[in-house]
Amino acid sequence: MHDWWVAVIIGIVEGLTEFLPVSSTGHMILTSTLLGIPDTDELIKTFEIVIQLGAILAGVVVYWKRILRLFGLSKEKPRAGKGMNLLHIMLAIVPTLAIAYLTKGFIKAHLFLPSTVLIGLILGGVLLIVGEKFQPKVTAHDVDELTYKQAFFIGLWQIISIWPGFSRSGSTIAGGMLAGASRKAAADFTFIIAIPVMVAATGYELLKNLDTFSSGDVGFFTIGFIVSFVVALLAVVTFIKFVQKFSMSYFAYYRFAAAALFWFFVLR
Repeated sequence: MHDWWVAVIIGIVEGLTEFLPVSSTGHMILTSTLLGIPDTDELIKTFEIVIQLGAILAGVVVYWKRILRLFGLSKEKPRAGKGMNLLHIMLAIVPTLAIAYLTKGFIKAHLFLPSTVLIGLILGGVLLIVGEKFQPKVTAHDVDELTYKQAFFIGLWQIISIWPGFSRSGSTIAGGMLAGASRKAAADFTFIIAIPVMVAATGYELLKNLDTFSSGDVGFFTIGFIVSFVVALLAVVTFIKFVQKFSMSYFAYYRFAAAALFWFFVLR
């Protein structure tokens, strides 16, 4: 059993990084290493899955109106275009879920390594800069203006995020910008499609790891879940405001700095 402060620290890191384009996987590995938590700690692995659900809940809270509208449960009208619908979501998430399912064994065996995460952090940062520098004329200023083609294109970019360190939000936001979406539209769409992707991934992993959970861990898990939810909620709201004013390149530079720290503390 770990101390409550471990739950708080890991919960903060998860909440801050799950939706931001900086790679939550890379940060979780670095954090666990700095805390002296061994790779064989099954309790922490299950804990990290559970607190991801806290981050997912934060996304649901922020986008609940759009989610209701997707299922025809809201009278709210789209602000632009024909409006995002479930087909947009399916086109964006099916490629990643299919590839992730088919390659899950290979990924866990060969890509969840400090060295591969370091590579993902760097290349993901480069991708953010490419998306910023080579963004074509914006045709979708809002998610309701996204075409099916753009949604599918973003979904193809999301496949890269299977590589730990690339960042799911980083690859999809960059892909959205390269598809002609504004930074805000790309970020909003990224966070919305994150909900079903993360529910599927965390739900699958949680079912496989339930045997590592005991009643004595409830407090530890609850603290992490709540901290992750609150921090993720603040992170999403702040990030959406940030991308409307500032370049995504700033996150790329942060990733390069994180990669340097990752190398110094983990690989050196």
